[in-house]
Amino acid sequence: MHPNLWYPYTQAKTAPEPLKVKSAQGVWLQLADDRKIIDCISSWWVNLHGHAHPKIAEAIYQQAKTLEQVIFAGFTHDPAEQLAEKLVSKLPAGLSRVFYSDNGSTAVEVALKMAYQYWINLEQKRSTFLAFEGAYHGDTFGAMSAGKSLFTQAFTDLLFEVEYLPFPETHMGDRTVMEREQHILSLLEKKLSQAGDRYAGFILEPLVQGANGMRMCRPEFLHQVCIIAQRFNLLVIADEVMTGFGRTGEWFACLRAKIQPDIICLSKGITGGFLPLSVTVCSEQIYDAFYSDNPAKTLYHGHSYAANPLGCAAALAAFELTQASEPIFRGMEAKHTEFLAPLKTHPQVEKIRVTGTIAAMDLITHQPGYLNQISLEVRQKAIAKGLLLRPLGNVLYLMPPYCITDEELAIVYQGMTDILNDLTPSR
Repeated sequence: MHPNLWYPYTQAKTAPEPLKVKSAQGVWLQLADDRKIIDCISSWWVNLHGHAHPKIAEAIYQQAKTLEQVIFAGFTHDPAEQLAEKLVSKLPAGLSRVFYSDNGSTAVEVALKMAYQYWINLEQKRSTFLAFEGAYHGDTFGAMSAGKSLFTQAFTDLLFEVEYLPFPETHMGDRTVMEREQHILSLLEKKLSQAGDRYAGFILEPLVQGANGMRMCRPEFLHQVCIIAQRFNLLVIADEVMTGFGRTGEWFACLRAKIQPDIICLSKGITGGFLPLSVTVCSEQIYDAFYSDNPAKTLYHGHSYAANPLGCAAALAAFELTQASEPIFRGMEAKHTEFLAPLKTHPQVEKIRVTGTIAAMDLITHQPGYLNQISLEVRQKAIAKGLLLRPLGNVLYLMPPYCITDEELAIVYQGMTDILNDLTPSR
């Protein structure tokens, strides 16, 4: 470990020495010891188009020669305006007002503040939020409140009130999912019919709960959730920090689920992994509640690097690449499904599932969960085979860049199969 660094999500005392990366190109990382490994997870889900893509690099370079940064209160610039227009053109209908920040957690924080103050501005204070069990929405305090988990345990006493509904996670061959969905929909309807005016909003990760183990639900279920929410005038916040920009086989998971949220949060792949940037996009209805002669109704929130021109330029280039990659992200689910077929009977795995470009499975163990040390065993075996895999406890998943070739994807699945064959029997 470097003597001056504190690494994220890492217990420094017990963690293995981090690997130094010297360069990267496409799906490949070049290590300092001359080994090359395939980035199977897009480096925490951000490098949609692979590493060091020349189009994004050139866009940043050209922008840096013109305008690198300017305060975004009282000023504006072309990259921010152009990016907002591009995003709105692809987002679900009704999402029209783009608020810039710089990472996924703060995009969620902004959304929660928008929803809460929306009701304040309408003189209808609402005291809590709804969310799904197993949610992860980030590591700032509002985001932690909306996704209580192992990551938030030390801060429980500081978090605000959120009520949770079960999440109907499903997988290939699941025969009970519709019954469980109906139970959850009934719980939601009961809550809202009894005390709907106490909820400021319902925040959810559409289709895939990421950090809690790539838990997936059916689009039909989300569609019904939003129908009920709309009937009771409940604001819906879609956290698409991970699922946005093609990850679920559609530009946005909300489009695949045929839902129209009131607020959406986007980050990660927005710049193709080059620079920090995020947006929170809301409906005109929400924006209008802040549009006032009364200064108290202002959304008093901002970031020094909000709408940073370099980040916006990177995002514009990444947007064009995403457009060109539509056949890839729309077709990757079928490729995953084909590669996963032989693993359905593997004695080490269960609950195989796939949504768009994301494939996942549970490694069979007596102690499932994020702290299961099988994740470290898999990571070490993967590096030895030239693969970057980072299981979420006993959940093994793939989320490759869109530039991965069929041959490279075959290498990934062969290596993953070899690792499964070599694992210590379930513990």
